[in-house]
Amino acid sequence: MKQHFGELNRKEVFLYTIENENIRMAVTDYGATLVSFVHKYSDTDVVLGFDNLDGYLDQTSYIGASIGRTANRIEKGTFTLNGKTYHLPINNNGNCNHGGITGFDKVIWKAEEGNDFVSFTYTSKDGEEGYPGNLLVKVTYQLLDNGIEIKAEGTPDADTLFAYTNHSYFNLDGSGSALDHEVKIFSDHYALSDQNGLAVNEIVPVEGTPFDFVEFHTPRERIGKADLQLKYGNGYDHYYPMNGEGMRQFAVCKGKSLEMDVYSDQPGMHFYSANYLEGKTGKYNNIYDPRTALCFECAYMPNAINYDGVKQPLVKAGETSVQTICYMIKEK
Repeated sequence: MKQHFGELNRKEVFLYTIENENIRMAVTDYGATLVSFVHKYSDTDVVLGFDNLDGYLDQTSYIGASIGRTANRIEKGTFTLNGKTYHLPINNNGNCNHGGITGFDKVIWKAEEGNDFVSFTYTSKDGEEGYPGNLLVKVTYQLLDNGIEIKAEGTPDADTLFAYTNHSYFNLDGSGSALDHEVKIFSDHYALSDQNGLAVNEIVPVEGTPFDFVEFHTPRERIGKADLQLKYGNGYDHYYPMNGEGMRQFAVCKGKSLEMDVYSDQPGMHFYSANYLEGKTGKYNNIYDPRTALCFECAYMPNAINYDGVKQPLVKAGETSVQTICYMIKEK
């Protein structure tokens, strides 16, 4: 079902709603954004979002959005590719974050709706936000029996960067806090961050730290600890590298009655406890205060292009990079 969602620069924005026996999903062509993800048996909408376009225009937290060309931070907005140095906009404590000033989250995409999917396409022009090459991007939200698959495909006409993520904020209870959700992360290492929130190229064991989610813990248990990394992030805002290749499980999150499994083929996952939500009023008149939700941003390591020894988000001219994330919901 396609319906009016708002208007931007005299162009109409639409909301697309599709469902199967278990899941109802709504997405908008503004930012190729996930607006609603409902588990129908419990009648629970597990993602934060807004009732119309105005809500998305009045927030800076990337709620539900497709992120690119490069997710997370690039140090000082600078990288070198094929011997040429490129400069991106600075929009986060001296660094470039989530693609730049006008990333994928702030443009209107072309939509195609099917019985069990909605696809969005967008051409990021050569030089847009400082990136080289024209990049054709396709993001497909596919309904699964008990969840959603999000597949991002990027094809450039020149060597460039492409590191997609989806920035949905999850609350499995529809409650005012997600700090009591139980979280398990399938990684025993995490990346340290500096005081500006940039992941540095230092991967350390989680053992003995507040970042150990090898077994289930709630964020509330340790988010208030006197730990320098928690201070830098104002809570959890850190990258976990994942072993292996291909689709594999990254995390489990348990609410009071629902459980979500996170799968991806990405190199790792950024775990964020929504520390900087702005108190906006969202769907169902819920107030989105800090730590209302949790983010599981499957992605390349932040600033990977500038680090040795980590997988880099490079895609060659004429080739297609495919990056996939799955969020699966079930009753506990």
